[in-house]
Amino acid sequence: MRVHLRRWGAAAALTAMAVGVTAAPVSAAARPGPLPAAVDDLHELGITGVQGFARVDGEVSRARAGVGDLRRGTPVPMDGYFRIGSNTKTYVAVVVLQLVGEGRLSLDDTVDRWLPGVVAGNGNDGGRITVRQLLQHTSGLYNYTADLPAFSGEEAFLAHRFDRFEDADLVALAMKHEPNFAPGESWDYSNTNYILAGMVIEKVTGRPWEAEVRSRILRPLGLSETSAPGDRVSLPRPHARAYQQWEPGGRLSDVTVFNPSAASAAGSMVSTPSDVARFWQALQDGRLLKPRQMRQMHETVLATTFQDYVPGGRYGLGIMFVPNRCGGYWAHGGDVPGVSTVNGVSADGDRVAVLALTTQLAGEQETVAVHRRTLRLMDDVICG
Repeated sequence: MRVHLRRWGAAAALTAMAVGVTAAPVSAAARPGPLPAAVDDLHELGITGVQGFARVDGEVSRARAGVGDLRRGTPVPMDGYFRIGSNTKTYVAVVVLQLVGEGRLSLDDTVDRWLPGVVAGNGNDGGRITVRQLLQHTSGLYNYTADLPAFSGEEAFLAHRFDRFEDADLVALAMKHEPNFAPGESWDYSNTNYILAGMVIEKVTGRPWEAEVRSRILRPLGLSETSAPGDRVSLPRPHARAYQQWEPGGRLSDVTVFNPSAASAAGSMVSTPSDVARFWQALQDGRLLKPRQMRQMHETVLATTFQDYVPGGRYGLGIMFVPNRCGGYWAHGGDVPGVSTVNGVSADGDRVAVLALTTQLAGEQETVAVHRRTLRLMDDVICG
C-alpha cells in the first residue's frame, strides 16, 4: 500500500537508463521466507533497488535485490537509509496523541484555537476544523502539493528541487483554493492537514515538530537511524539512489537529491527498514500511547477516495487499516520523488514487514503490478 504525497514526478538527469537494462540483479537474504522472493519479483518488475525487512514472532528476515546506483552497478544496501515519505504522518500523529493524553490539547480543539487566522479565505475556516479532522483527513482542505512546481515534471524538478519552504508557505498554497468539502462531511487525503498538525505541535510545545518526534519517539525507542532532516538535501550513507520514470517505458532519472522542506510534517523523514519496523512494533505494542489514545488512533473512517486502490481501506489518526485474507493489518505507506515505502504490522505487533523501493514507475500496468506484489508480501507476512 502506498499513500502518496502526490504522484511526484521529477528527475535530475544525472543517470538515464531505460527500464529493463539495469545491471544484473544482486539478491541476498539473511533467512528464508516470503521476503527474498518478493524483492526479486519487484526488481524484475522494474524497480532498480529493493530493500526489505520482516520480523515474524521474533524471527528476523532481511532481503535485497537490484542495484543501489545504476551508473556504478553497486548493490542496494541491505538496510540502507531512505526517505519514508508520508509514513512521517504516523510519527506526527503519535506526538499529537501524546499531547492529548497529557491534557495539553484536545482532538476536538479547532485549528483556530491554536493557529488563529492561518486557515482562512476562499471558504476555508479554521474555526470549523478540528485537530481530529486534520489527523484523519476529513477536514476537506485542498492538498497543497498539487501546486508545487517541483513535482509537475522533470524540468520543473530540476529548476525547483532545492527550493526551501516554511510551513506557513505550504499552507498558504492550499488557502488559494476552496475546500473540497465541508469539514467532517467526507474523506480525502491532503498533505495540508499534516503541515498544520506540525504547526499545532510547535504552538502547544514551543518546539518544532521534529524536536518533539526526536524526544518522544526516536530517543526512547533507540531509533538512531531515523531523523527529520529539515532542509538537508542529501541522505546519510549507505543509501540507494532514487530514480523517477516520467513517461511509460521512458528513461529513469536520478532524483536522489532535493530539499525535503516541501514535505515537512507531511512526509520529510528519513529512516532504514529495520528502524521503521521497530517503530511500528513499538506503536502496536502500546509503548508509545496510552490505551485511550491508542483507541482514538484506531477509530477509522472509510478512505473514500482510496477504494479503487485499497478496497475496504479505512483511515484512523495517521494510520490506515488494510483488510486482507486473515482480517487486516495497520500501515502507512509513503512516496517521495523516486522512492516508495510499503509496510504493515499485525494488530498485536508480533508481525511486521517494511519495503523500500527506489524507483517510481510511470506506466499504469507496471505500477499496478508492483502494488499487487507488495500487498501479497504483506499478506504473506501478516497471515503466515
